[in-house]
Amino acid sequence: MVDQPHIPVLLNPLLRTVAPVSGLWLDGTFGAGGYSRGLLEAGADTVIGVDRDPMVFEMAKGWAADYGDRLRLVEGVFSRLDEYSDEPLDGVVLDLGVSSMQLDLAERGFSFMKDGPLDMRMSSQGPSAADLVADTSEEDLADIIFLYGEDRASRRIARAIGKARAEAPITTTLQLAGIVESVLPRQKPGQSHPATRTFQALRIAVNDEYGELASGLEAAERALKPGGQLAVVTFHSVEDRMVKRFFQQRSGGAGRSNRYAPETEEDAPRFEVVNRKAIGPDDDEIAVNPRARSSRLRVGRRTEAPAGPVDRRALGMPQLRGKS
Repeated sequence: MVDQPHIPVLLNPLLRTVAPVSGLWLDGTFGAGGYSRGLLEAGADTVIGVDRDPMVFEMAKGWAADYGDRLRLVEGVFSRLDEYSDEPLDGVVLDLGVSSMQLDLAERGFSFMKDGPLDMRMSSQGPSAADLVADTSEEDLADIIFLYGEDRASRRIARAIGKARAEAPITTTLQLAGIVESVLPRQKPGQSHPATRTFQALRIAVNDEYGELASGLEAAERALKPGGQLAVVTFHSVEDRMVKRFFQQRSGGAGRSNRYAPETEEDAPRFEVVNRKAIGPDDDEIAVNPRARSSRLRVGRRTEAPAGPVDRRALGMPQLRGKS
């Protein structure tokens, strides 16, 4: 099935949860346009499709014009999503999965299965993965691989990278994948590739994905009108933890981290949690789209309380040394 890699994950559960859909929505991860089209077909008057990768807008030219002024495309990032509309939003959708369109292109450098330049940038801005591998100390590389990739062999991998780069620059995906493979146990049937976690960690670091998520949640809070809804689809435990804790904090359900600490006056809730338990895919969706297996959907509805800053440590956001 040619279109299978671009099936929007949890689209139908999302549309059911936020129904009825109307007014002005922002799709913060436009990608192949699946969520934007779904929202427009479900009744949204206008959708602002945002993506940091200009390539996706080129790919959408064949169909985007069919929606006329109802679909507005913007090259941008989560952290600035409250700047892309002059009026408050009725809804924001964020899909945190990596686009298969990017993974499938060897020249983008995301995949350890295809040889290409070690890039991994969602856009063409800033340092690449090759720059990160070349310029980051072994200690900091180990922290990145451990905190962002959750790989317990992070120090062993970082030492191997340090040794290899001392002999020759690491500039391609298969070169890096081979270095990681050389110091980890051989892959068993059914197991993920040994380099999976290292590539995930570098991609997250290169694109500041956790920082963008935290800033994007703040920006959505600022951008939504009272009653507006924020729907977030995550694909791994760290992202889901951050989104869950964000909604807990903003709805007044987080509680005190220390029960012996004195009580303080809490801010008025900024969100109402729509689904207390994350929504996952059913068997039918997994059968059609296996990448949906790890996906989780959480939705919150904005109150009238004023927006405010977020404590990123309280979100469970992994913290590298020297960064807040």
